[in-house]
This record gives sequence, structure tokens and C-alpha cells, in this order.
Amino acid sequence: MNALEVRAALALALVYVLRMMGLFMVMPVLAVAAMDYPDYSPLLVGLAVGGYGLTQAALQIPMGMMSDRWGRKPVILLGLCVFAVGSFIAASADSMMVMIVGRILQGAGAIAGAIMALATDVSRETQRAKVMAVIGIAIGFSFYLAVLIGPLIAQNWGLAGVFGVTGVLAICCMPLVKWVVPDVTISASGDTLPHVSEIKSLFVSPQLWRLNVSVMVLHMMITLLFVQLPLTLTQFGMSLESHWTIYLPVLAVSIIGLIVLMGISRGQTPKSVVITAAALMMMAFLMMNMQDHHLWVVVTAVVLFFTGFNYLEASLPALVSTIAPAGQKGSAMGIYASFQFFGAFLGGLLSGLVTDIWTPITAYLAGAIGAACWIVILFGLKEVMKLRRLSMQVSFANVQPQTLEKSLLQLEGVHEVVASKSDGTVYLKISKGFDTKAARELLAQYA
Repeated sequence: MNALEVRAALALALVYVLRMMGLFMVMPVLAVAAMDYPDYSPLLVGLAVGGYGLTQAALQIPMGMMSDRWGRKPVILLGLCVFAVGSFIAASADSMMVMIVGRILQGAGAIAGAIMALATDVSRETQRAKVMAVIGIAIGFSFYLAVLIGPLIAQNWGLAGVFGVTGVLAICCMPLVKWVVPDVTISASGDTLPHVSEIKSLFVSPQLWRLNVSVMVLHMMITLLFVQLPLTLTQFGMSLESHWTIYLPVLAVSIIGLIVLMGISRGQTPKSVVITAAALMMMAFLMMNMQDHHLWVVVTAVVLFFTGFNYLEASLPALVSTIAPAGQKGSAMGIYASFQFFGAFLGGLLSGLVTDIWTPITAYLAGAIGAACWIVILFGLKEVMKLRRLSMQVSFANVQPQTLEKSLLQLEGVHEVVASKSDGTVYLKISKGFDTKAARELLAQYA
């Protein structure tokens, strides 16, 4: 990467760390700290934990498309402002209902798509994967950091302190976006941002809908876990500020489990390993349902859960990227992200409803049942060849898109081509053996 790309990657990664850490810090503390509110109930706790996911799911695609029209930075800054306002409303809340309003406003700052599009705009095609990898690592790091420090902040400054810090972190992101991230011209977005015309066909794609449901259940389960787990740990006499002593070794061991699963996968994402990871999560919820006040069972279950979760959180987006048609990855990932955030909302709602109607321990059983249904769906997933994506600028003054597509498909290593006249771009899915020089020479014939 050149200096401009390194600067952009680090700045955008830091924006992600600060913003996502603010969202994640609430998860391990809200269920316990919210007991001080006069209108406390398990259902309202569930809505408060997952409420941000509803507006994130609804606005992820529209905000991404707005960034095409208004520019990346204005939309990102607007999203950060909305997120900060929601954070400060939640920080000042004197009731669960006001806090839920704040959480819903936090979710309305749905800027993930715009940030990824900006990362694409500021990087060359050959270096784009590295930029995205830096941002992806930052997202994972923000989650682990938030889980560890969230309970410590809550212990010192309460739930209001957690939300207050979240709002301040969002404000800190704004100068990074405004002055540190380079200004660039918006590039073609067919493989970056959603197009409305593509959403219907991708929504019903036999393979993609399985992955969309997968990420929905995945985030339903982690939200459900963090609504219930802090309460479970308090039953063992553990105060909120000591929960990190469980989370830290659990996350460390689960990363070793992730490395094992990655080693088995050998750089691919085989269906058998995906199903194994989902089965580990189902087993974890069954163990939590039957733990009978044994802390070692809880710790073992959470290790199994995070081993499966870490693998799937990293692998499912790669599968979506591989399966999505050429030139439509932006639309596919937009739908995927919407399902992901809706899963967070669903997890909070399900946990609250089940706890209200039955018992907290039954919520773990509900998660296990959801995982079992998910595994059945995963059996319909097909093995896919890992292909690389490439986009190339082209003039359509002397050639029709269909003619260009047919010509490019004749080249070795080309598996799929979409020529977009509106973007002035051809999108390709390629494998080993593809000759970039031959492709450029072919395109030059039509210049």
C-alpha cells in the first residue's frame, strides 16, 4: 500500500473501532445495570440491547445509496451525528423507554456501507483487499475490547457513563473523517454499494438467502447471549466489574479454536466446517440451558460459542462475496448487513419475550432451537469455488455491453462478467490463469 492508502486504512479502521466499540460496550452490561430503572422488565431490556439493530437494518441500504448521491463523507458525518445524539439521549435517560429511543437513534446512524465504499474509493484495485482486511481486523478488535472494558466503565460511571463515552467516541470520529481520510472522487459502486434494481433477485437467490438467514441467526444468538450471560454470571456471586475475568480467558481460548477451524478450512470455507461451527454454538446454548449452577459448564459453553461465532463472523461475508454475481457484491452485502442487524434486534426481542413469559434459562433453549433450524438450512448450502473479483474501466462508445461480456468470457480464467454502461465499468469474477494484460488489450480495441 502507498502512503495515501495506509493513511486511509488506519483512519477508517480507527473510526470503526471507536464507533463499534461504543455499540458493543453496552451489550455485556445493560441487562444488569438496567435493573435500576423504575420501568425495568426483561422485554424492555431485550429491546434496549437489540433496538439499534432495527434502524440499522432499515437504513443500511438507503444510507449507502445516499452516499452515492451526496458523497461519502457528508453521509458518514451525518450518521455519526445521529449516532452521537442517540448516545447522549440514552445517557440522560431516566427510564427504559427513553433509553430504547436513544438506542434506536444510535442505529439510525447506519454508515457501514458508506465507510466500506469510501475505503474502496481511496484504494487501488490491487491493494483493496489489504485495506478491507485492516478494517475487518479493527471491527473484531473493537468487539473484544468493548466486552472487556464495558463492565469496568459501567462499574465506575454507571450505564449513563457507558452511553456518554459512546457519544464522545462518535464525536472523536468526525475530525478523522473530515481531515485525515483523503478526499477522492467517488468510483463505480456496483461491487461496493447496493442498487435497488438488483435487490429483488438477490433476495431470493437460493444460496444467498441461506447466508442472509445465517448471519441473522448468528447475531440473534450473540445478542441473546449477552442479554442473559451477565445475569447468569451474577448468580455465581460475580459483580459486574469482575466479569472481564471470565471474558478475557474465554476470548483467548476461543481464538485458539478459531485458528484450528481456519486450519481445517485451508483457506476455503467448506460447508462441513460452517455446519460444525453452527453446531458448536447450538451445543453451547444447550449447555447453558442445563448448566445447573456450575460455573465451569458456563465457561466451557461460552468458549464453544465464541469459537463457532468467530469463525462464522469471519467466513460468512467471504462466502457472500464469492457467491454474489459480478458487479452486484454491493447489493448482496447490503442485504446481508440488513439481515445481520435485524438479527441483533430479533435476539433482544426473543430474549425479552421468552424471559417475560417463561424463565431466563429458557431463553438459552430458544437459542438452541433456533440454531438447530439454522443447521437444517445450512445443509442446502453448496460448495463454491473461491474466485477473485476485478473491475476495469471501459468506454462503451464503440461497443455494446453484451458484446463486451461475450468477448471477455472467452478469456482464460474468466467465470463471470457484467458490463455496466452507467458505471463505465466491467466487473469480472476470475480464477487462476487470468491474464490481466490480455483483458486490457481486448478492452483497448473498443476504446
